[in-house]
Amino acid sequence: MTDQTSSTNPGQGSDSILIVDFGSQVTQLIARRVREAGVYSEIAPFNAAKEAFARMKPAGVILSGSPASVLDDNGPRIPAEILESGLPILGICYGQQSLMHQFGGEVLLGDSGEFGRAFIEIGDDCALFDGLWTKGERHQVWMSHGDKVTRLAPGFRPVASSEGAPFAVIANDEKRIYAMQFHPEVVHTPDGGKLLKNFVRHVCGLAGDWTMAEFRKTKIEEIRAQVGDKRVICGLSGGVDSAVAALLIHEAIGDQLTCVFVDGGILRMGEAEQVVSLFRGHYNIPLVHVDASTLFLNGLAGVTDPEAKRKFIGKTFIDVFEDEAKKIGGAEFLAQGTLYPDVIESVSFTGGPSVTIKSHHNVGGLPERMNMKLVEPLRELFKDEVRVLGRELGLPEIFVGRHPFPGPGLAIRIPGEVTRERCDILRKADAIYLEEIRNAGLYDAIWQAFAVLLPVKTVGVMGDGRTYDSVCGLRAVTSTDGMTADIYPFDAAFLSRVATRIINEVKGINRVVYDYTSKPPGTIEWE
Repeated sequence: MTDQTSSTNPGQGSDSILIVDFGSQVTQLIARRVREAGVYSEIAPFNAAKEAFARMKPAGVILSGSPASVLDDNGPRIPAEILESGLPILGICYGQQSLMHQFGGEVLLGDSGEFGRAFIEIGDDCALFDGLWTKGERHQVWMSHGDKVTRLAPGFRPVASSEGAPFAVIANDEKRIYAMQFHPEVVHTPDGGKLLKNFVRHVCGLAGDWTMAEFRKTKIEEIRAQVGDKRVICGLSGGVDSAVAALLIHEAIGDQLTCVFVDGGILRMGEAEQVVSLFRGHYNIPLVHVDASTLFLNGLAGVTDPEAKRKFIGKTFIDVFEDEAKKIGGAEFLAQGTLYPDVIESVSFTGGPSVTIKSHHNVGGLPERMNMKLVEPLRELFKDEVRVLGRELGLPEIFVGRHPFPGPGLAIRIPGEVTRERCDILRKADAIYLEEIRNAGLYDAIWQAFAVLLPVKTVGVMGDGRTYDSVCGLRAVTSTDGMTADIYPFDAAFLSRVATRIINEVKGINRVVYDYTSKPPGTIEWE
């Protein structure tokens, strides 16, 4: 992965906001809220912020929170170029403390801190509050801090306070610098998105005219300029990311694009037929469909470790894809559906390695091994924005609104050994589950739903006979970005109906359970 600071600004013609990341777990949410206000934004880690600032020439800067302390000798600092630019600045939590620390105020270690829901008293008016909050009102916010500002830097005034933070919101109207101790980017601050909108629209003076239609037009021009008359190959997975990337590239360069769809026998019911029909039939995009199920399933025989499964699937996909690329011949570019969260997470804010929870099968090794240049038209977008772009491109809703599906497919929804028989059993159970969810009108209310075939057998009774068959687990979660997730609260009648259908219609399953684990502590997928 390349550093996110090398990406181009797709919002050319509409101004942008730079978000300096000091390591907060919710920095991505700042970018999402700014984009929801119709303004393009990019995130840069603090140690690359100087370069990003020079490249982007933003209309304003937002400083994120951090697990660090400004009282540490090696704590992250705001680049002088930003502080001396004269541009509007908004500091959030650590961003506020860092502004005060560097401008000559005082920050001390808090006695107790504030964590979770808090209420602030509005003590004065300021540009952030225009049309939203007025003097004397009390509003809910979300706090997460130990340190706190105890003396303001010259030129700043307090405009709101809380029980644990006397300077919950501060303002320097002349310099157009504002800061808050709470987190406006999280949903637990109900008016947070409006505060951020006031900053980018009123304080920074931006029109809020960054739209997906503009992104589409600009990105098509970029793809044409990058590719020229050369050829591109794209690996289709059946998911929304690769589908949208392929459609956008095809709109830009037509038949210079060839898609390769590798079917490893670990896809959902009818998925392969659906992909081939849509891309080869409806869109008339050159498509190579490879049935590699025997190769994949033979290689997975006896493999039970989840990381070993992922690595085998990733390597085998590269082998098959590379063979097909050689048969096609002449392609200089490889298209990937890389998204902005992948780009952000590829660089730790400290510059050090991040903990690997699980490897990603589709981002490592392929470009280097094949000596190809990358085309990544979605690398500036979040998942929900990709869906908006898909609708803009006319992609059918069944693809646009599809729940996320892991690259290793059903192989990581079958703990233990993966076999063709177990894949077939899980495919049928999963199809029944999703069919019932759609029939109940719940599909779009759920972030992700799927069945898992457990490596556990239990005794059952069917008719007058004894059974000894597998257990099927059902999973359904709600989420906004997949970073955290809550279980979907199905009623008992729905779960009973699904369980009855699966046990009656799927040979090999005699018991169904529902997974009640949130994320954290569990991951959304089982492996």
